[in-house]
Amino acid sequence: MAGQDSSLSTLLKRATIEDHEEILQACISKLKQSKKDGTAQHAKVVALLKLERYEDALRVLEESGEAHQNIARLEKAYALYKHGEFQEAQLISQDIANDRGARHIEAQASYRLEDFAGAAKLYKNLISSQTGTDNEDNDLRINGSATDAQLEWQRNGHLVEKKTPGREDLEAFETAYNAACLSIARGEFGRGEILLRRARDLCNAVDDLSEDEKAGELLSIDIQQTYLLDKLGKTEEAQTLLSNFSLQRIPDLPTRLIALNNKIASNFAKSNPYLSHREFASAPKVPKSDKLFAFQAERLLHNESTSRLLSSNSLSATSAHLSKISVLNAAAQAQCQFGKQGVKKLVPLLEKRPHDAGLAMTIAQLYISTNNHGSAAAILEALFKRLDTSNDPVHEAVRHAPGLVATLVSIYSVQGRKAQITTELAKAATYWHHKSKPQPTLYQAAGLALLESPRPEDQISAKEIFSTLYSQEPNSRFATAGYVAAHALSSPASVVKEAESLTSVSRLIADVDVGKLEEAGVPSMISPADAAQTASRKRALDEKPKPAKKRIRKSRLPKDFDANKTPDAERWLPLRERSSYRPKNKKGRQRGAASTQGGVEKGPEKASGEGLIKASSSGQQSKGKKKKGKK
Repeated sequence: MAGQDSSLSTLLKRATIEDHEEILQACISKLKQSKKDGTAQHAKVVALLKLERYEDALRVLEESGEAHQNIARLEKAYALYKHGEFQEAQLISQDIANDRGARHIEAQASYRLEDFAGAAKLYKNLISSQTGTDNEDNDLRINGSATDAQLEWQRNGHLVEKKTPGREDLEAFETAYNAACLSIARGEFGRGEILLRRARDLCNAVDDLSEDEKAGELLSIDIQQTYLLDKLGKTEEAQTLLSNFSLQRIPDLPTRLIALNNKIASNFAKSNPYLSHREFASAPKVPKSDKLFAFQAERLLHNESTSRLLSSNSLSATSAHLSKISVLNAAAQAQCQFGKQGVKKLVPLLEKRPHDAGLAMTIAQLYISTNNHGSAAAILEALFKRLDTSNDPVHEAVRHAPGLVATLVSIYSVQGRKAQITTELAKAATYWHHKSKPQPTLYQAAGLALLESPRPEDQISAKEIFSTLYSQEPNSRFATAGYVAAHALSSPASVVKEAESLTSVSRLIADVDVGKLEEAGVPSMISPADAAQTASRKRALDEKPKPAKKRIRKSRLPKDFDANKTPDAERWLPLRERSSYRPKNKKGRQRGAASTQGGVEKGPEKASGEGLIKASSSGQQSKGKKKKGKK
């Protein structure tokens, strides 16, 4: 046993960077004799890490027991990081105190988790400690500049302390390349072009890289150059540069995917959509240890979905968790149909993906395009209810997203639902009040809505909101006015100073002519909902088909027919039933006398008999009268 220990120790002392396989075999032989040998276990893990067999290293650590894992926590954190388990690597490295190597792993894990602000802070502390070697200082400078560039891409440039590259950044091609990326992310394309040219020259002058490694680095610079040329409007130069190298020569898979995307996007208008879709579909899958950053993966998925839609090859769902991309997926599912046809295809999809905010917003937009605001509001209300009942904190954040809340509030405003507006804004304001980064625009809208509410609890909430806004921006006139209005009723003495800083009422109404306002009268206020409903009713009445006029043949018209005269409405009735009918009477004189003005009035007893033609029951005429012949 002692001989084996001494041989292993002697081998470890003689070990160089070239013989990790030999050390691994010696450790395996030693562990066959003593499985619990801590030195051999530790040496085996280190040898596997040196040989880049990270999964095997993690398996050995799991088999070695908890005691050895506590000793080799740094090695475990590094193996997890290289295997793509960034979250676990960050947690383990955070528990290792006073260890410079652990800070390196924590910073790298934070970088891969896209916590660039945390990574920048860690690199700043490592650089300021002044205990590293020359090689470490160079690595820290490279990693720190890469973190600053990512902060700019993430639109957090205010966290970058170094705004312009220094002389030391122009001494290595890595730092020059990172400085170029930072300038491009900031929109300084001219400086970015100069720095990329500097990075290329420095890379060509490096002697400690093999030809393959140098070619790979130059390809990365060229790919960034194509993006820059495209942003500068030099599309033809970008296409020429892309056609000069083969994608298969790029060893790094993420870089190869980005190059493929840039190549297709630069000539997308003239390219064959079927071939573009096939190129996207045949691209190699990136392992999780080299996964793309979120903004890169989003653009790749965006372009892939577009090519799939144009090729009409597959219109199935592509992603259910990215709200921005789900809008494109909804267009693919609806086959670019609008109105009721599009809604009919998308509503069943929402049942399968109930928490997809992008899909719900698309359906609501389709409803709004058909002037169906009630259904649009119902879709968003159902989405909010599902997100409220979910236990996922991500769903809770989406539920109170300012954009979603603003959309629903806008629909409520069209419908004239003021109570629902106040309730929804109050919920969102309560949620963001407990967050470290409240939304000022949402806060302002919620404060105004709550100030107009007559409920005492809403007035208290408005007071809290405007107090927060005023403490954050004391020079803002909006925050000051809201703060004064919220405290004017309950404690006016506490806001006297703030009220004096506002523009006086007399100055605000100096240009107002009160006499003209009185003469104009009070305008009638019609709510948007009533106006929309009235317009829809008018449109519905106007759109009703009018009956076609029936054409009458001339042969059926009377000879004296005049189209300009109104026909008698009783012309179809028998003569006796018309209101203008007057019966013929033989005693015309008597009838005329009875009806003449100023004539002698007859008695009521004769009214029933006079003026009537009596028929003889015997068929004979009265005496003294001649018989009439038959007419």
